Amino acid sequence: MNRAEMLGRAIARRDPWDMVVVGGGAVGMGVAVDAASRGYEVLLVERHDFGKGTSSRSTKLVHGGVRYLEQGAISLVMEALKERGLLRQNAPHLVTDLAFVVPNYEWWESPFYGVGLKVYDMLAGRYGFGKSEVLSKEDTLARLPTIKTEGLRGGVVYYDGQFDDARLLINLAETAVEQGALILNYAPATAFTRDADGFIDGVVARDMESGHEFRAPARVVVNAAGPQSDQVRRLVHPDAVPLIAPSQGIHLVFDGSFLPGGHAIMVPHTPDGRVMFAIPWHGHTVVGTTDTPISEVPAEPRPLDEEIEFILETAGRYLRRPIARTDVLSVFAGIRPLVRSGSGGNTASLSRDHTIHIDPSGLLTIAGGKWTTYRRMAEDCVDHAATLARLTEKLCVTRTLNVHGFHRQAHNFGALSVYGSDALLIQDLIRAEPSLGTPLHPALPYSGAEVVWAARVEMARTVEDVLARRTRALFLNARAAIDMAPETARLLGRELRQDEAWQDKQVEAFRALAAGYLIAPT
Repeated sequence: MNRAEMLGRAIARRDPWDMVVVGGGAVGMGVAVDAASRGYEVLLVERHDFGKGTSSRSTKLVHGGVRYLEQGAISLVMEALKERGLLRQNAPHLVTDLAFVVPNYEWWESPFYGVGLKVYDMLAGRYGFGKSEVLSKEDTLARLPTIKTEGLRGGVVYYDGQFDDARLLINLAETAVEQGALILNYAPATAFTRDADGFIDGVVARDMESGHEFRAPARVVVNAAGPQSDQVRRLVHPDAVPLIAPSQGIHLVFDGSFLPGGHAIMVPHTPDGRVMFAIPWHGHTVVGTTDTPISEVPAEPRPLDEEIEFILETAGRYLRRPIARTDVLSVFAGIRPLVRSGSGGNTASLSRDHTIHIDPSGLLTIAGGKWTTYRRMAEDCVDHAATLARLTEKLCVTRTLNVHGFHRQAHNFGALSVYGSDALLIQDLIRAEPSLGTPLHPALPYSGAEVVWAARVEMARTVEDVLARRTRALFLNARAAIDMAPETARLLGRELRQDEAWQDKQVEAFRALAAGYLIAPT
């Protein structure tokens, strides 16, 4: 992916695009992949980096949503379970099976959750990841050696999927480009243009690096800006009634010793009505999440202290080892773009299904949903957008479209497994310049070759792009990421032909950002 080349093409184009997509998260990128693979001409613009918002801050699960069974959302669960299976099929280098244990401390929990998870298995049908089963106390301890034993009766194990969200998004971006789409990061939509009848017929975007504004004419514009969807709608209708009820969720990251058995923990009921997960991820343990309604959507959400304490306290009920603020290696927060329903303040009860809304101006907004169902959301969106724009009807092909990097034996690439087939090319970089194979920090597996690859191939423009999303250093260990920043800036500056002053500013900006991923001891 060459940003300069794509920017030049976007500026030079005068003919209307079939679709212009605003928003480079999971749904927007999914729309670009779907539309381009059908043969439509597509431009996507993103105001920050791809996946800067919600799409890099998930719980890292590809799942049907066990708790939605209690809400009676059977169709949502079935759709998500099917999409879970398709995602593993199309991106096996990024989606893997993960065993979850529900520890039981009351006599009724084993039969209750055992039956519920059998229903979950049944709904998955041929897309199942494994059969659930009731565990004895001994089996539960074998799978969760750090679980609290006092009062433990046993457990139930079931299977879902796990993935690296930001890596999948970058691979989707590459897939979109391979299918013919043109995509730009750091190119916010600043205005919309209208035809003589008042209908939207294009987007005005600004290249943040040069300050240059350009117009992108379009037969239809898709607003896929996630939590920022209402802000985009207000560019057209300043008094637009909000669609989004934003909710913040946070996750705490610990070292891998908190879950040494390779199994995840699922706590089905927390005091705020959510499910809590503790999952092994990239050699670490991720625990979350909260559900805190918020009124404003910040570009860089910050965890609230009460959210941090809530997760520490809840996790402490289940882990035998004492858990403290000093154990936290990183904390990250994300915003869910839930679809508003009435005026209630309990976002935990809002549906995770998606909604398509068409403003009187013709702006199509897709909102809601979740990572697991991004492909189905994109298919639905493109169907509606093509009808609205009177485009030639073309069938969706993404059910069987391999995501860039597709490789069934990617685990053989070790630390580079998340790159799938691209791992071979990164290994070539290291062979050509052996110093690039040196880890950037002893606590994490990332090397200089990955910085070079991110700049040359994956449109990384900043140190944050590399350490937060092309690699996951910031999310795994914020202090280690801060230490990695100077060398990352040097390599990135070399690739982007930026001087030392630019590199110093990048390091300073990243350190300020990373400070928000650290928590102070009480």
